[in-house]
Parts: sequence; C-alpha cells; structure tokens
Amino acid sequence: MNKFTLSLKMSFFLLICLVFMGFNERISDEYTVYIQKKLAEHYDSRLDEAQIKRYELNVTNRGFCRYKRYFNSGKVEYFSFNLVKFKDLDYYGTDKSGKLYLRTKGEDVIVQTYNDKSGGDIDSMAAYMMIPLKDIEPQDLADLSERLVKMNAQLLAQK
Repeated sequence: MNKFTLSLKMSFFLLICLVFMGFNERISDEYTVYIQKKLAEHYDSRLDEAQIKRYELNVTNRGFCRYKRYFNSGKVEYFSFNLVKFKDLDYYGTDKSGKLYLRTKGEDVIVQTYNDKSGGDIDSMAAYMMIPLKDIEPQDLADLSERLVKMNAQLLAQK
C-alpha cells in the first residue's frame, strides 16, 4: 500500500509540473506572437527597397530574435540575439518612419555577412540590432518595450 501511495504522489507531482510548464509556455507564446506581429506589421521595407530583395524577421518561442536581409547583389546579412540578453530599446525617428534599436547587455548580437564581394564572409558581434519601422505610434513602442522586458524576465526565470 505504501508503494502505491508513493507512486500516486509522484504521479500527481509530475502532473502538476507538466501543467505549470504548459501554462508557462503559453505566456511565452503570447509575447512571441505579439512582438513578431508588431515588428512585421510596422517593418519599413521602403528604406532599402532598391538594394534589398527580401527580408526575414522572426521572434521564436525559445527567445531568439533573428533578422536576415537578402540584397540584390547576392549579399546576405544576418543578425540574431537571445532575448535573455535584451537590455532596452530606443527609437529614433517620427511616427511615420524611424529606426528601432534593440540593445543588449553587451556585444551579444551575432552579425554574419555572406557573399559580400567587397569584404567576403564576416562574423562579428554587436551591442544592438537595428530594424527600420514605419507608421508606429508611441503606445505601440511602449507596449513592445513592455512585452520585451516581460519576455526577458520570463526567459531568465526559466533558465
């Protein structure tokens, strides 16, 4: 009977842990979806329209922010950082057009350049990632900042 009770207690504890982990992941997905949506919705492709063929901008539920630009010349620029390293954001511009700087605690942004005819393939690190935005209201920036901070805190707690 003791073995059965112990097994029952362990099963119950495991079930509670799984429920909490599932709930915790859902919150992270909510932040991820919001951040991804806002960045994609307000991305300003007009800035480098003549040079850039396409871009990819992703925020993953594992906490990575990735930005990749494909140039008409064949050059590819890739920026990536883990939101655990997120420090703050700055926006320079107007509500019509500007640049969003996602700053990290140190040089935590991976910067890679491929197929660059003038400099070759380059790997380096940076302290920020710059994303051009358009038609963004101050309230959207405040919400974005708040969600990034909350996601950062959640990712640190999961670590």
